[in-house]
Amino acid sequence: MTEHDSSTQDPDRAPARPPVADRAAFEAEVARLRLREKAHTREGDAIAAARRRLPMVEVDANLELTGPDGPVTLLDAFEGRRQLIAYYFMWHEGHEAADQCEGCTWVTNQVRELEFLHSRDITYAVFCQGPYEESRRYREFMGWEMPWYSALPSNDELLTGRQVGSMHIVCYLREGDRVYETYWTTLRGVEVMDYDYALIDLTAYGRQELWEDSPSGWPQTMDAPPEHPMRTNGRPIPQWSRIEEGRSDDLTPGS
Repeated sequence: MTEHDSSTQDPDRAPARPPVADRAAFEAEVARLRLREKAHTREGDAIAAARRRLPMVEVDANLELTGPDGPVTLLDAFEGRRQLIAYYFMWHEGHEAADQCEGCTWVTNQVRELEFLHSRDITYAVFCQGPYEESRRYREFMGWEMPWYSALPSNDELLTGRQVGSMHIVCYLREGDRVYETYWTTLRGVEVMDYDYALIDLTAYGRQELWEDSPSGWPQTMDAPPEHPMRTNGRPIPQWSRIEEGRSDDLTPGS
């Protein structure tokens, strides 16, 4: 196993596997499942339609963020576009890179190409809930290029009624110089940013996590807490490739 291989399975013991069927029987089972998949897709479309009909609430457009050149406003973060999607990144102030949120690292690492969002007049940005300089160094260590701000000056106001310090996606709409919040989600709701689990869920063994409803004998790569399914050997999983490249994970401001 490599240094960051999280598998806890006996390498000499093959996991259980699905039963073998002929092509006709296999296709018949897939067809039955496809009916449920299509129903799931249609329900997702219906939920999205309901989301488009939600009311909105006005937010102070002048709430302060910190960007690369110092203080900016929530309105500035739109970059002139009509809509803004902000990911509120959890932050453990004063902690090393290895101690930062594995879930936020996992989803943020998958947001790469923003042009399609821009084509719909949408800006995407990370609003880190910690200090700018410290978190900026984490962004550089990870090699992320999306707009990055510290929401620390206005966390309580921006996340009114929600748990500051938890992961959130918040959507905003701009009308001139006025800003409105149109939707938000948290916890597993942030999986909309993910494609890894979406692809993994298509495979025979799935996520291989303890909570899943899987047949007996299916592999489970994570034994139990404190190890987390998005963390291996003490680090969020995506950090390991950066460490192997020789990147510095020192988050000390000014270092």
